[in-house]
Amino acid sequence: MEQKMFCYQCQETAGCKGCTMSGVCGKKPDVAAMQDLLVYVTKGLSAITTELRREGKEVSSEINHMVTGNLFTTITNANFDKESIKERISATLETSALLLNELGDKSDLPEASKWDGTQDWEEKAAKTGVLSTEKEDIRSLRELITYGIKGLSAYSKHANVLLKDDEETDAFIQRALAATLDDRLSPEELVELVLETGRFGVEGMALLDKANTEAYGDPEITRVDIGVRENPAILISGHDLRDLEMLLEQTEGTGVDVYTHSEMLPAHYYPAFKKYPHFAGNYGNAWWKQKEEFEAFNGPVLMTTNCIVPPKDSYKDRLYTTGAAGYPGCRHIPGGIGEEKDFSSIIEQAKTCPPPSEIEKGEITGGFAHAQVFALADKITEAVKSGAIKKFVVMAGCDGRSMSRDYYTKFAEALPADTVILTAGCAKYRYNKLPLGDINGIPRVLDAGQCNDSYSLAVIALKLKEIFGLNDINELPIIYNIAWYEQKAVIVLLALLYLGVKNIHLGPTLPAFLSPGVAKILTDSFGISEIGTVDEDMKLFFGED
Repeated sequence: MEQKMFCYQCQETAGCKGCTMSGVCGKKPDVAAMQDLLVYVTKGLSAITTELRREGKEVSSEINHMVTGNLFTTITNANFDKESIKERISATLETSALLLNELGDKSDLPEASKWDGTQDWEEKAAKTGVLSTEKEDIRSLRELITYGIKGLSAYSKHANVLLKDDEETDAFIQRALAATLDDRLSPEELVELVLETGRFGVEGMALLDKANTEAYGDPEITRVDIGVRENPAILISGHDLRDLEMLLEQTEGTGVDVYTHSEMLPAHYYPAFKKYPHFAGNYGNAWWKQKEEFEAFNGPVLMTTNCIVPPKDSYKDRLYTTGAAGYPGCRHIPGGIGEEKDFSSIIEQAKTCPPPSEIEKGEITGGFAHAQVFALADKITEAVKSGAIKKFVVMAGCDGRSMSRDYYTKFAEALPADTVILTAGCAKYRYNKLPLGDINGIPRVLDAGQCNDSYSLAVIALKLKEIFGLNDINELPIIYNIAWYEQKAVIVLLALLYLGVKNIHLGPTLPAFLSPGVAKILTDSFGISEIGTVDEDMKLFFGED
């Protein structure tokens, strides 16, 4: 059977090889084609901007934002709206054409920079997608870089909406994208670029951390209600804290409560949001359970970023998107960087809806980002020195639908009582409601926040290295057992590799986009390995039978 598309950028790709007929995520072949084409023309634009910088010419922040916005749009589960993607392609082609006129020397530009969009777009996409790179290892390295850059672009975009930019990071993003079109680069040079991507991943997450904390304060230990109130409400999901801030401001005094879902849970940890009495709590679990949870919520749902699961008809008329997110047939709330978004339509609909149906009761605790952990440094250090804490286990990353992810729940349950879990991202929903207790008052699950807050976990590790006077981060009593799903997890992984972290366990499977040759490089150089069974890994990490 002739394949209609090819995509293997997420962990759930079909057969751990690639989606060829339709995306497991729900992406249709025509949408996949337009996403491929958007990446292609964005790489072409990036080659032009890279040459402009070499000629000493400035590239505007608007163009930088176009590049990161385009890539964010192509992240798994973010945007299924073909027409909005086509609009981005058109805008990118127009921008490239204008910038070509400013460029002195065009001789070194790739074909992607010169394409004017006159050919049939789906035909062009078929010829320029992932499989257009014939050599498997080169293709693998190019995609590893591209997916890392997609994740970095997502984090950059979140910083941008809080009016934080970094020209050096934007210039790197564009230079790296252009490099994936350069057939002259050897595998060794691409491996170097992979690690450089990791370096800028650290810089990008640091920029977002600064943007979030300057705007909303340092996260603090917080108990979050997971029950419901009696008011009509709006559920907000995704990662964009600025969208949440605007929504909370506009719902003040309306009688409408606001709940977080999935990756928006850590918003409760920021002091600035605690002043809103109608900021009710967190509803539900990880992104993949949204079909049942959105239906039960009863009120409208705002998706600020990924992860969107194609909605059921029962709540599709209550699903709104904004920013890079989009789904055909759902209402999209516009608004660019620095603009005030108008959420009046979603608020008015909420007023007509019944309150959320209760799906659970209780509280969960989080807020253990680096500033809060540093405040507890003496207590944690003493617990380590006394032997009360023997090991930390970094279980950050993503959650997903596959049954094999039960591994992470069972692994958390099986951990010795003298271990502490450090987590960030929606992977935490596999164990953050388990009764794991504490060690001398220190909770055994320390939740730093969203997936970008994996930066906090790296900062904490570096601080512990300093406290204990170690020469190598790998001498710390820390195990890395990380779950991945999509491209933001890829940049986190590359950032950890850049920081020198070795022997990372990755699961539920190794990425399909890693060729055997590239997987061997990562294994030989960094000790990356795939998870085993819980029993096997307990024996590996703790020497237990």
